[in-house]
Amino acid sequence: MNYGLVVAAGKSGALGSKVDRAFLSLGPKPILAYTLLAFEQCDDIDGVVLVVRKERVDAARSLLQLFGCNKVIKVVAGGTLRTASVLNGLAEIPDEAKFVTIHEASRPLVTPKMISDTLAASKRGGAASVALKITDPVVNSDRGTTSKSAADASKFWALQSPQSFKTDLLKRALENLAPKEGLPDEAAAVAKLGEPVRLVPGSPDNIKILTSDDLPMAAILLKL
Repeated sequence: MNYGLVVAAGKSGALGSKVDRAFLSLGPKPILAYTLLAFEQCDDIDGVVLVVRKERVDAARSLLQLFGCNKVIKVVAGGTLRTASVLNGLAEIPDEAKFVTIHEASRPLVTPKMISDTLAASKRGGAASVALKITDPVVNSDRGTTSKSAADASKFWALQSPQSFKTDLLKRALENLAPKEGLPDEAAAVAKLGEPVRLVPGSPDNIKILTSDDLPMAAILLKL
């Protein structure tokens, strides 16, 4: 079996300290609904676990009923760190689920095909992530304002989500981290074990909602 794990437990400082990006309206639906419906429509996903802030558990359950997200088997409260949130979600994934596909709820333009492609790649190698090849010049900057050297951009990719993993591999990678250690995503945790992560070419449309300026762009891409 293949399960999805949608992470919607983060707040956005750019949008306000009390703002949950996943619950912001984007046209006729909250951002989270677009993400969950992509998993709902993906034939390769058998079930979904949703992780939200504990204050949003009831609101999330109402959203599931309103938009018919029937694959979601559990809504759980997240932790203060992303790793804790993912581990809370993994604890609710059935033992028979051999692969889990993780996605950030703040990327509402994910598609069922993107989920399926990432899952298929993980089945070939154990771990996979959607990624975009970097085309602009890349430089190294120790202090953030000046650069002394350039890097070969052709070797760099920007990781996004969804990311898919063998369930046991992901659990081992996350449990290997120090309690307070923060990593940008689950692919970084797997890579820290020395395990390869396959790259699945993604789409520039798969944007992440970080600021209020991203909302109009997402609406245009969704043709709202």
